[in-house]
Amino acid sequence: MQRSAVPPAAPGGPRAAVTWPGVPGAPDKTVVSVSLGSARRDADEQVELLGHRVRMVRRGVGGDLEAARRLVGELDGRVDAIGLGGTDLYLKVGDRRYTIRDAARIAAAAKRTPVVCGAGLKDSLERGAVAALEPVVGWRGRRVLMVSSVDRFGMAEALAQQGADVLYGDLIFGLGIDVPLRSLEALKGIARVALPVIARLPFRWFYPTGASQDAPPRPRHQRHYRWAEVLAGDWHYIRAHAATDLTGKDVLTNTTTAEDVAFLRAAGARRLVTTTPRIGGRSVGTNLLEAAFVAVEGAPGELTRARYEELIAAAGLGPTVLDL
Repeated sequence: MQRSAVPPAAPGGPRAAVTWPGVPGAPDKTVVSVSLGSARRDADEQVELLGHRVRMVRRGVGGDLEAARRLVGELDGRVDAIGLGGTDLYLKVGDRRYTIRDAARIAAAAKRTPVVCGAGLKDSLERGAVAALEPVVGWRGRRVLMVSSVDRFGMAEALAQQGADVLYGDLIFGLGIDVPLRSLEALKGIARVALPVIARLPFRWFYPTGASQDAPPRPRHQRHYRWAEVLAGDWHYIRAHAATDLTGKDVLTNTTTAEDVAFLRAAGARRLVTTTPRIGGRSVGTNLLEAAFVAVEGAPGELTRARYEELIAAAGLGPTVLDL
């Protein structure tokens, strides 16, 4: 299998301790995350997963949808699976699924290689992570601001089931409408009305991509941040609206780099919890980890929730807790 379509790794800073050890020798599988995010967050690591040596590569295209589509086309047939980062192929809220038009166009460039976005894995991995964190966090009655929930409905539902006092901030931070949602039923009702329209609009209107991920935070709706004991959900949403004072707060998220950890330390956050392991100083994106599972399975596409749960257990994966 040719690997020439994978660009060389970008130079990075010092390596932090890794959760999975690096594995010498040629990889058995290669997976690549094509991300709409900044290239500054690129990575290239090799790990052992379920008895396979897996090369896990992340390549950001700076928000350029056409560049993402071209890169997916170049990788097609040359790697074992592709992850789509910085967007979702679909949003699943309750029993309804809403396809993101921009993401579907990018994924369509692959004719032979499976493309996944992490949504399937999040629905199992993040539910399990919330349950596993009960002895650490103690969810019942904890005030949780979930900045976006429709992209992580599994996490949102699990927090409610654990008895957390959750404020779902999708209208506030996604659409700029300061209306807190305080129940899953309210969230599902809004999703049924809004998502069929939103899914067809340019994704960048609702989510930071490219250079905007590196821009300084612009604090908004800070009364909700001050109310919360735990900030949960997508990291770019959390950071984009955060003030410089997060004293004593826990953060439950994913795909954080060493720079992001430093940001949280400087802001006074108490604890960072990521739902995937940390490799090379950053937590692995769920789209990249899902691509790795699909590659190891030799599957043509997304696996079932039950199978992801089996693979997560077999790999011994769980949330990573960093005391800040």
